This record gives sequence, C-alpha cells and structure tokens, in this order.
Amino acid sequence: MPTAAKTIAALCMAALAFLASELVKTLLPEIQNFGNFSLFNAAVGAVVGWFVVGHRAGRGTKDAIGNGLTGVAALIFWALFLHAAYEMIQLSLKRRFDGPVEAFAAIFEIGIEYGQILMNPMMIAVLLFGALVTGYLSEYAARHWR
Repeated sequence: MPTAAKTIAALCMAALAFLASELVKTLLPEIQNFGNFSLFNAAVGAVVGWFVVGHRAGRGTKDAIGNGLTGVAALIFWALFLHAAYEMIQLSLKRRFDGPVEAFAAIFEIGIEYGQILMNPMMIAVLLFGALVTGYLSEYAARHWR
C-alpha cells in the first residue's frame, strides 16, 4: 500500500543513488561511456527505498538512523550485484568462462572489484549523510502524513 513514508524514502534513495553514481563516475576516468548508469542506480535506489526504508518507517527517531543505514547497505548490495551480474553476462557472451559455476563465481569477484571503488572517504561520507537524511525524512513523513 502506498504511503508518504514509502514515497519519500524512494525519492531520497533514488536521489542518493544518482548522486553517488555521479561521484563514482569521477573516480573512474578511464571509462567514458557510462550509458544509463546513474539512472539505473536511481531506479534501484527507488525500489530499495520503497521496500526497505519506507516499509520500516514510523518506529521512532532512533530506529530512523538504523533504517537509513540498512537502506544504504541494501542499495550498495543490490547495485553491486546487478552491475556485476550484467558484467558477467557480457563476459560470458564473449566466452570468457569455462562453465556456469565459474561464471556464477565471477559475479562475486566482479562485485568485490566494484566495491573497492566505493572505499573512498568522500563516497563513504556521501552515503552516510544520505542514509541519515533518508532515515529522518521517511520517519518525518510517517509521523506527519498518514
């Protein structure tokens, strides 16, 4: 059921994912064609915000912090997993793997490589600040707009 908290959480997580994606683009100067990278991550952020953060809103201010951090952790996990799976499919179409088990294991190897890019102090600060803002705004929406 749509609620104001789910809508606010989805919008905040989508904005955070878009902003973080634009920041990642500056960390990878060798790749010039990102395509719909930021929009795809914003869509993942909206889905995570709706189902993870928005669903748990309304439990109090202390829980809002944990709720935002959980949402950002879920956003990072799903974005890394989906991008790594896409990269694995691209590599498997070029016949880079000997079998399906090796291709499946490559998802996690590629995800770890992509995750290391996020270990930047600016990226961590943006994600933490976005988690706090998302948690508090979704909590505010849950309390004031029913």
